[in-house]
Order: sequence, then structure tokens, then C-alpha cells
Amino acid sequence: MPRRIETLLLEGPTGKLEAILEEPDDIEPIAAALVCHPHPQHGGTMHTKVVYRTARALRKAGAAVLRFHYRGVNLSEGVYDHGHGEIEDGRACLNWLRGRYPNLPFCLAGFSFGSRIALKLAVDFPQATKVIPIGYPTSYPNREYIHEITVPKVFIQSTHDEFGPRPELEAFYETLPEPKQIKWVEAKDHFFVDNLDGFEQAVLETKPI
Repeated sequence: MPRRIETLLLEGPTGKLEAILEEPDDIEPIAAALVCHPHPQHGGTMHTKVVYRTARALRKAGAAVLRFHYRGVNLSEGVYDHGHGEIEDGRACLNWLRGRYPNLPFCLAGFSFGSRIALKLAVDFPQATKVIPIGYPTSYPNREYIHEITVPKVFIQSTHDEFGPRPELEAFYETLPEPKQIKWVEAKDHFFVDNLDGFEQAVLETKPI
């Protein structure tokens, strides 16, 4: 069976949001997953290697995966809103995804800036099976909301992440309530250079449900 893929323009809070929906190759999806991309002001898109690899791994694990562009990125309408509007973009895409697969469990994932978007959404969607923050940037001071998350949290981080250094993330992780997990991937930097395959395997083993 050929891979099922759709390019979409979804209704967002400030206009159309460009998105890609991909289903598993050989099976009906057993879950749905939303993947959020890194900072749009620093070149982040849904085609970033880590985002693409995340989506592919979740798809291999059986999920129908939706990636999307925040407002103002490529074909998505609107302008950058310092994270506030981008959360609402993610919420609109998640609501669309849940409407498309109303009987499937769903999970959230995001890379770098996108990890913060996914975690914010997890506060309001406690029915998610898990949230997968990837390359979580520890420098942002406003993170108390993460303590409110009841969804299982699976952090995936490079051992040499310059934006989320291991000692800083481990110290923060210790303050978080269960359920939680960290998966460390031996890699050169924040973008998992030199070990994208190992990173993808870590996501695959995490599974959407």
C-alpha cells in the first residue's frame, strides 16, 4: 500500500495554516500525532530534519501524523506572535486532527520552540496519551506550567544540546511530577547532528500510545 499523504490548508485563528498529514504505510493508524516545528524566526519549519524524522518515526509506530506551519511561515497566513498565537495555531490543528480521527488516541510532540508549544497544549489536553518534548530549551524562564501537566512526558534530548544542556535539563526534570522520562541521544548538538538515526530510533521506541 503506498504511503497516504495529504497537503492541506487548514482554518487557523488568523487565516489558513499549511499542513501535511501522513498515515502509516501498511496499516490503518492506531493513533494520531501532532508535531510542532522550531522557532519560525530562526528558520524553523515543518520540514526541519528533526521534525521530519519525528513525524516519520511516529508514522512507523502506527500514527497518522500532522505537521503544520505556524502563522506567517511559508503558505500559512498571519504574522509571528511571540509564541502566543502559535499555541493557538497548534490548538486549531490539533482540533482538526482529532476531528479527522475521533476514535483514535492522540499524542503531542515538538522540537525546540515546538517543544514548548506541545507542552502548552498538553496542559489543556490532558486526554493526550503523552507529550514528547524534543530539544527542550532550558533558557526560557516561564515554565511553571509544565508542573501542571498530567500527561506522561517523554523528553528526548541530545547529550550536547547547547540550548538545553544536560545538567540544566536534569535539574529541571527532577522538579517535575510523574509520569516522566528522559531519553538521551548521543549527538553533536541541538539538532542531533551525527546521530539523526539514533534520534529517530528513540522516537520510534517512544511510540504514540
